[in-house]
Amino acid sequence: MPEPKVAQKAPIVMDMKAGTYYWCGCGHSATQPFCDGAHKAAGFEGEENCPRKVEIKEDGKVPWCACKHTKMAPWCDGTHTKI
Repeated sequence: MPEPKVAQKAPIVMDMKAGTYYWCGCGHSATQPFCDGAHKAAGFEGEENCPRKVEIKEDGKVPWCACKHTKMAPWCDGTHTKI
């Protein structure tokens, strides 16, 4: 499996509406933190984290992982402070 690209070394905190989203796990998407299909050209086709379907049940702030190395995908767990 290819190593994900670090999109940024901080979470992307966003106000989100309840709904379905697709998180970019490879770091190559131009529409971070969401998937734009760039994983196909980056060699992540079919990988577990790219894209990852996310169901948000209620409106509110969420900390999307942008370093792509979290153990709690798609949420930030602070791993960016160690890379």
